[in-house]
Amino acid sequence: MLELQGFACGYGLVRAVETLDLKVEAGRITALLGPNGAGKTSTMMAIAGHVQVQAGRIMFKGEDMTGLPPAERTRRGIAIAPEGRRIFPDLTVAENLLVGGYTLPLIEARRIEQSVFELFPRLAERRRQAAGLLSGGEQQMLAIGRALMAKPKLLLVDELSLGLMPAMVEQCFEALLALKRQGLGVLLVEQNTHRALRVADRVAVLVSGRLAYEADGEQARKDPAMVDSFLGLR
Repeated sequence: MLELQGFACGYGLVRAVETLDLKVEAGRITALLGPNGAGKTSTMMAIAGHVQVQAGRIMFKGEDMTGLPPAERTRRGIAIAPEGRRIFPDLTVAENLLVGGYTLPLIEARRIEQSVFELFPRLAERRRQAAGLLSGGEQQMLAIGRALMAKPKLLLVDELSLGLMPAMVEQCFEALLALKRQGLGVLLVEQNTHRALRVADRVAVLVSGRLAYEADGEQARKDPAMVDSFLGLR
């Protein structure tokens, strides 16, 4: 579904990621792991169109997306739940969702909104509440739900568990697994590496802007070299 070919991105003269080749398939969760400052968020934001691609190509469903603006990427099926969630705190839950579905006819947006409420019943209970009054976990649900309003084929999720209580982390990860079963491709950046490894079908590790390791999820979970050398989990 998504293929980064010789991909590099950065900010002006600063290159955050060097020559990355990576694939994300439909109906699978690909975890992009690594230490802070490795270039994970820069990669996600470049795929979404918010960080400059300095080399290579972003291919999506066989089409070159490298030069397209963010809104066009959204229309073609790429949506992001960004780090820090970036919801609109003064808008209600329902209004935040409608913003996410701005490219759709209203009747279609309402239909997808209902599917979001089925995925996250807590949002349905709080649909008229200002988003800024939600808990951190509820705001993360809202960020994912807002991204889903665009009817994506690929969902980018940056730091799903950041600042969340364990129960909320589990609910959000369960939602990702449900979306995967529906055929959605997911690219996940996550500091909770233990939890990310449990759900990942494919694992890639960035270190200092370069791909240091890549394997399927089962292999990565059993590979002490990956865990010890790159993530320091043991």
